[in-house]
Amino acid sequence: MADPARRAATYADLDTLPGHLVGEILHGVLHALPRPRIRHARAATRLGSHLGPPFDEGVGGPGGWVFLDEPELHLGDDVVVPDLAGWRREHLPELPDAAFLTLAPDWACEVLSPATRALDLTDKRDIYRRERVAHLWYVDPAPEARTLEVLRWSPAGYVLVSSHRGDPSVRAEPFEALAFPLGALWAT
Repeated sequence: MADPARRAATYADLDTLPGHLVGEILHGVLHALPRPRIRHARAATRLGSHLGPPFDEGVGGPGGWVFLDEPELHLGDDVVVPDLAGWRREHLPELPDAAFLTLAPDWACEVLSPATRALDLTDKRDIYRRERVAHLWYVDPAPEARTLEVLRWSPAGYVLVSSHRGDPSVRAEPFEALAFPLGALWAT
């Protein structure tokens, strides 16, 4: 007897997940993952704390951006939750009073972890590419890695613009107007 056809996951499937899981629908498949571990959360929090004041708030920097931590994005039939995302203010002049956004960000950052690495580097990257997310960052806070990879969208796929490791001061597009200390992202 043949297996019945697998149905595509829906938003109703996300609603049934327990609160301790982060749910995403990638290419019709529901993925339920545990909340990020502390090292992962620390890297995302610290990155946001370094980029937010100069680029979102305009304090000591050019402003012009809106940042959100773990926003739920409905992009076509996919539901993705990047660790951090940013929109140029001219693309998102006002935040809607909604549970999710349907506008793809101009920048997304995924903090890699053993639980999310494969999906972040494949399915989610494919969705970001389809949606023309202009800049994609991968932060790997594992002690053996401690890296930042900066990618730029192109019709043929993402192009690696720069990669950084360890504790240097970094200028990375699209935020090259100011340097930030990469070492501040690593949990101590």
